[in-house]
Amino acid sequence: MPRKDLEELQSRRLRSVVRRVYDNNAFYRRKFDELGLKPSDIRGIEDIGKLPMTDKADIRDNYPYGLLSAPRNEIVRMHASSGTTGKPTAVFYTKNDVYTWASMFARCLEVTGVTREDIMQVTPGYGLFTGGLGFHYGGEELGCMVIPIGPGDTRKQIEMMKDFGTTVLGSTVTYSLRIAEVCQELGMDPKDLGLRIGVFGAEHWSNAMRKTIEGTFGFDAFDIYGLSEMCGPGVGIDCKQHEGIHIWEDHFILEILDKRGEPCDEGERGEIVLTPLTKEGMPLIRYRTRDLSKLIGECSCGLTHRIIDRVHGRTDDMVIVRGVNVFPGQIESVLMKHPDINNEWYAYARRNDTGSMDSLYIKVETDRPTKEMAAMLSRELTSTLMGLKPELEFVPVGTLPRQEKKTKRLIDERQY
Repeated sequence: MPRKDLEELQSRRLRSVVRRVYDNNAFYRRKFDELGLKPSDIRGIEDIGKLPMTDKADIRDNYPYGLLSAPRNEIVRMHASSGTTGKPTAVFYTKNDVYTWASMFARCLEVTGVTREDIMQVTPGYGLFTGGLGFHYGGEELGCMVIPIGPGDTRKQIEMMKDFGTTVLGSTVTYSLRIAEVCQELGMDPKDLGLRIGVFGAEHWSNAMRKTIEGTFGFDAFDIYGLSEMCGPGVGIDCKQHEGIHIWEDHFILEILDKRGEPCDEGERGEIVLTPLTKEGMPLIRYRTRDLSKLIGECSCGLTHRIIDRVHGRTDDMVIVRGVNVFPGQIESVLMKHPDINNEWYAYARRNDTGSMDSLYIKVETDRPTKEMAAMLSRELTSTLMGLKPELEFVPVGTLPRQEKKTKRLIDERQY
């Protein structure tokens, strides 16, 4: 689609979604009224800066249904990601939203070269997490065969690939490298699996890591971008040129903003802010993703959907470990319930020496460590972190460093 036509489509869809949230959602109607803004004031994408922003705190404060812009009886699906408190960040989909998501994901797969002849093995988790179902419905919409195996049991994963002739791997980067490790333990070259395409999401990874993965498996590796608050994975993907991630601008308005909320120049790093144009159930206007990237512009592939650089960090103190959002407050809420745990603790996101596995490592001060305490904390933390099991180390009180200024307790030590 020519860029001019794409921008005209964006403007039409923006007017529609603005009218939807104003007419159907008290939160946005109040936000608009506070700004003296009417839907008729938004004529096109050039007016995007007039609109109020939305962030994760707004979702939390309006939990569970306060940000719906469709009747509750039109909602057919909910997903959720972990939040800073005990409540998840819940998002909602109409029947059309589910179809739109599947169509966007199918487009992502098509860009990578997946066809109806392929067999795609889906290793991300199913359930409240959007990863597994995103791959699943995208593959079915495209028409390829889907193997919905989900995470874990790596030897079984390899056996299924060999038995059924898997050609496309849907995964996280770190799990793909774990598959490669187990192949080598079995005396097998990962290239002998016969995979030709790998599509990876839910983690930040570098172009150097892409080359490592491609060299290990002998396939093309692609970075798929998304977040639950928009739909899940499928918001964009890099194409075969690997120059950046195409954001599907017929479905989203993309902004890269600086700390003042002003648009960044092309090539200047800032926060990704997205406005969904085709979502019905819970469209979040100018949603602050907290992901950091920069606008690159147009890609040499010829697609008019602009590209952004890979996401290399976040504006908040959340880190993503094996696809799970981890916040300092989640860890602290568990630790501080136990009287024998001191106030001092640190958590580290780490990658092993081979780069094949990420883990969460937590150091906790206590003068009364017991096996029972370790087991109890492990269970509670794993439950709070949606199945991510951390490694725990008890150290004597007074061991960990003290800071007079605000302490950063969750530290990402991984190299991208």
